Amino acid sequence: MSVEFDADPLRRAVEETIAAHPEVVQRWIENQPGAWGFLAGQGVLAYRRTLGRRLADAERRALWHALWMRLEALRAG
Repeated sequence: MSVEFDADPLRRAVEETIAAHPEVVQRWIENQPGAWGFLAGQGVLAYRRTLGRRLADAERRALWHALWMRLEALRAG
């Protein structure tokens, strides 16, 4: 069974997470311990708020992937 994702709420959750925690984003860019775990957790909470429900495992993984890719883009400049 495949799960389809609405990219707009996912994108909003990623951007909300990054905008709300710029100091932790900077710590992630600097490879400081704990930064990824904090951002991943906050991203899940933001996505849950956006969708208004708990996330399926596939949705959580999609959020983590999208957040990681956005952070990598920020790191690259």
